[in-house]
Amino acid sequence: MPSLLELKNVSKIFYGAKGRRVRAVDKVNFSLQKEEPQIISLVGESGSGKTTIARMILGLLPPTEGGIYYLDKDIYAMDKNERKEFRREVQAVFQDPYGIYNPFYRVDRVLEIPIKKFNLATSKEDSQRLITEALEAVGLRPKDIIGKYPHQLSGGERQRVMLARLYLLKPKLIVADEPISMIDVALRALFLNILLDFKNKYGISCIFITHDLSSAYYLGENLIILYKGRIVERGKTNEILTNPYHPYTKLLIKALLPPDPEKRILTSIGSDVRLNEDIAPYKENSCHFANRCPSSMDICREKAPVAVKINEDHEVRCFLYDEKG
Repeated sequence: MPSLLELKNVSKIFYGAKGRRVRAVDKVNFSLQKEEPQIISLVGESGSGKTTIARMILGLLPPTEGGIYYLDKDIYAMDKNERKEFRREVQAVFQDPYGIYNPFYRVDRVLEIPIKKFNLATSKEDSQRLITEALEAVGLRPKDIIGKYPHQLSGGERQRVMLARLYLLKPKLIVADEPISMIDVALRALFLNILLDFKNKYGISCIFITHDLSSAYYLGENLIILYKGRIVERGKTNEILTNPYHPYTKLLIKALLPPDPEKRILTSIGSDVRLNEDIAPYKENSCHFANRCPSSMDICREKAPVAVKINEDHEVRCFLYDEKG
């Protein structure tokens, strides 16, 4: 049976001035099952390649190497009809809840367009019924939303309108790129609960991209830790967060849960825990974390570590656990 989505050795290289090149994503592999909906959280600080991966999955940025397959079809080799179906079945929620709206149109238009494009309603009355149902499904009162312009809604309301749009389409996969980073803390749990409801009630899988481990923990299921374009640790969320192996994962958890309860909770590695800040450029064929790692060895600067299976629910790329290293 084909996977719902599969990334095979996906890399993305950006080229700059004077021949400079940046490998933003480096040989990333992961997949989502078709038969059972699931949530995978991609976690890492800025520059880890999370958003680049999201854009490649959505068909907005072709990979330099490797392939991305939806139901066993390369998404960059689809014909017109296959791409239309892909566009309906794979939907996105982005970080900025305002920038995705056209300020000259009422927010109703965000919901009306997919209804018309995909022939979801047979009449205007049917269309209004669907819009009302979708808004209520994400905890919004239609009378407070319909007829309003984007600037008249809060960030949380704008993001939930986008979720209402997804409710209308019932996609098979949602790619959510930092969707809660710009909404009030009080509304973040509500947003995450909606994603969980989508999975449990409608069988919608989700790739949830975040720098916040606490959000990934709330969603549970599967976790992938990224560092400078590479997967350094992956497995079941609870397994990784209660028993982290990679030094980078340990620092992420340390940053999230500082020992001083009076200290503001951090959501990425801060300067106070950058134990070995990059003091020299890393080589592509090496461990990218070596110059910051408190446990780095000579071999870490000579070659890249391979995946080591800790157990069925846990995998890490680190020479500390590679007996062949």
